[in-house]
Amino acid sequence: MATLCKSSIFLFLSLFLLSSASDEADILLTFKNSINDPLNLLSSWSNTTTIHHCNWTGITCTSSISTVNLQSFNLSGEISPSICQLPNLAHLNLANNFFNQPIPLHLSQCNSLETLNLSNNLIWGTIPEQISQFGSLKIVDFSRNHLEGRIPESIGSLKELKVLNFGSNLLSGEVPMVFGNFTELLVLDLSQNPFLESEIPVDIAKLSKLQKLLLQSSGFYGEIPNFFQGLKSLVILDLSQNNITGTLPQVGFSLPNLVSFDVSQNKLFGAFPNGICEAKGLVDLGLHTNFFNGSIPNDSINECMNLESFQVQNNLFSGNFPSWLWSLPKIKLIRAENNRFLGEIPDSISQAAQLEQVQIDNNSFTSKIPQGLGLIRNLYRFSASLNGLYGELPPNFCDSPVMSIINLSHNYLSGKIPELKKCKKLVSLSLADNNLIGEIPKSLGALPVLTYLDLSHNNLTGEIPEELQNLKLALFNVSFNQLSGRVPASLISGLPSSFLQGNPDLCGPGLSNSCSEEKDTRKGVNLSKLASALISVTLALAILIIALGFYTIRRSRKQRSEMDGWRSVFFYPLRVTETDLMMSMTEKNARGNGGTFGRVYIMNLPSGELIAVKKLMNFGTQSSKSLKTEIKTLAKIRHKNITKILGFCYSNDAIFLIYEYLARGSLGDLIGKSEFQLQWNLRLKIAIGVAQGLAYLHKDYLPHLLHRNLKSTNILLDADYEPKITDFALDRIIGEAAFKSSLASDASSSCYLAPEYGYTKRSSEQMDTYSFGVILLELITGRQAEETECGEGSLDVVKWVRRKINITNGALQVLDPKISSACQHEMLGALEIAIRCTTVMPEKRPSMFEVVRVLQCLDSRSKLTYREEQSTSSYSSVPL
Repeated sequence: MATLCKSSIFLFLSLFLLSSASDEADILLTFKNSINDPLNLLSSWSNTTTIHHCNWTGITCTSSISTVNLQSFNLSGEISPSICQLPNLAHLNLANNFFNQPIPLHLSQCNSLETLNLSNNLIWGTIPEQISQFGSLKIVDFSRNHLEGRIPESIGSLKELKVLNFGSNLLSGEVPMVFGNFTELLVLDLSQNPFLESEIPVDIAKLSKLQKLLLQSSGFYGEIPNFFQGLKSLVILDLSQNNITGTLPQVGFSLPNLVSFDVSQNKLFGAFPNGICEAKGLVDLGLHTNFFNGSIPNDSINECMNLESFQVQNNLFSGNFPSWLWSLPKIKLIRAENNRFLGEIPDSISQAAQLEQVQIDNNSFTSKIPQGLGLIRNLYRFSASLNGLYGELPPNFCDSPVMSIINLSHNYLSGKIPELKKCKKLVSLSLADNNLIGEIPKSLGALPVLTYLDLSHNNLTGEIPEELQNLKLALFNVSFNQLSGRVPASLISGLPSSFLQGNPDLCGPGLSNSCSEEKDTRKGVNLSKLASALISVTLALAILIIALGFYTIRRSRKQRSEMDGWRSVFFYPLRVTETDLMMSMTEKNARGNGGTFGRVYIMNLPSGELIAVKKLMNFGTQSSKSLKTEIKTLAKIRHKNITKILGFCYSNDAIFLIYEYLARGSLGDLIGKSEFQLQWNLRLKIAIGVAQGLAYLHKDYLPHLLHRNLKSTNILLDADYEPKITDFALDRIIGEAAFKSSLASDASSSCYLAPEYGYTKRSSEQMDTYSFGVILLELITGRQAEETECGEGSLDVVKWVRRKINITNGALQVLDPKISSACQHEMLGALEIAIRCTTVMPEKRPSMFEVVRVLQCLDSRSKLTYREEQSTSSYSSVPL
């Protein structure tokens, strides 16, 4: 009987488990039916397979389903409430997808849910008061979405929270005083919400378990409350890039477990408090870009033996720099530029074996360059310009095997420049504006990657070494020294003559002294005989030249272009001559006012086909062979969103680039028209095409290319509004120096240039991404990149968008009112990616492939909206 009962119970449990498993599989399939899976990553979710549902993609089971993790699956559609029928679901992760809807309150029906991660989607709307219904949640991550409005007080009901992340949204208003309820909270992230207007809540002091407090790049203002005494567990504190004022609390400012401290880019002042690091835990201290006017006490962080990063740059700190900092065993980064620090750089710096980067420019340091500097094997940047450094450069100051950047300009250094043979990775060396003497070391020419060399405003003598011609110098400045002799030819070509001025004894092409007046004193006694011989030779040459002149005049018109030095290369069959091209360069055929690098002319071929011809100046920076190689490389590009190069002609004075003709002209001209009313689906099509073309240049095409001058006037449109990028990689054709000079002289391009262009010496994909972001903002707002505001003068679209959102407290205010309101959600999605593209910090800009992915997702939604709008429009147009 007992055996029979046990068998019955076993059978019942087996049937129950089988039934439960079947129910869970059906629930998942129901959930799958509500979403779009373009990459078919959920193909294993099927009742036709033999795979148990606990082994389906993204599913984790204990006794039943406990976790659904579909992060980064490119999913879209609706988040169905059916998922809450899973009785033991504890963790739901839908991050990095394209769900486009408000916060799904029906998920509050998931009674066992502890983790809800909807970060990096297109979630929009406000945080509703009903958020309190998620009472059992411990981890809430809604970051990187489009949430706006205030944070509701009802959120204080979520007393079990351990992680609350609302970062990178559009939240606004005051932050409620409810955070003291979260006694278990470990992470609080309200960062990247620039429209918040709030003081820092005082009740955060009650969060004794809080490890990360991230409030950077938001709208916090007022003084920092004295809450540090309660935050004994704090590991990371970031209050940077706000409007915080006052001084740091002097009492109870003890954070023994601190790893990262950042209050940069605020309006703080006063002395830095004592006691911040009573325990040995500090790893990152960043106080850059503030308005401090006190000094940092030497005993405030003297036990921070694990300190790795010390950043106090762009403040008004004064007094002695903490000397103990130089010899910390784990220190990697020291940044204190743009302050008023005093003190010395001690030889004990050699004990900082992990040190990688030092930037202390624009202070009042007074010392010699330490002998131990060259002993630091990981040091790749040492920048101490605009200080009071003196004495001779130690012979080993550049001996670090990874040293890349040295800037000791604007100091009082003396003596000779040592021979530099060991720093084979040195890219930039600036010793300008010192008191250096002697000759320029020939060993500089053996440094394989040296690109920027500035030795100007010193007392250097002798000739410029021929060995420097081995380098590919983008900058070579030796102005205002006492150099003499002939300048090597390759060091003159492509560089401004001003980089050689102030050396009256230098000679060469383009200089005031052309070297043509050199005299050989050893043969002075034979000058009269030499003069007679020269007269005879000159007469003979004159007769020969006259004869050749008559011969040249009689040459046929067919050969005239060849005699004039014109050469042509066509990649497509074009029946056009150089003379035809010259004849077409008339005002009648010109388009626009002339671009940054040359004007464009439209020419009608005998076949009736139209071509576009861009005239560039030939700066003579490369040989004919290398010029042809560069243009042939660019002509091999085959992409639907990049303009074809059909051929080119060139002489010693000019280059004619021949492009395909595109009927609708440039996007910039189109946006500049008062009647610009392009619908959103076409604007988004243009944005996607430009992003695809740029992504192709960055990654898919070999060699990888940067555009470096992307703007709406360099986006051409065909008859179907398919965009094509033009004027790409012109730096490879006209040369780097000429390219930078032309770009710098074009004011209309400045608003497309990333902020770091003014100080960085290296172009990057992130700079192109910034330029694309400006174009995307033009499409979203309907404004040109730079317009004149009434009473405000000229205002570029990036500043206008940020200012408009700050003043009106809503992103909807910047959308082009000529676009139907039915497209607002898609436009807000595009606005979010445009703002990310134009962020000040290059490392936070997305790659162009990520931009393409986001825009294509918006496009699928936009097409649906457009069809619905057209249907409604057709219906409403029926006459009554």
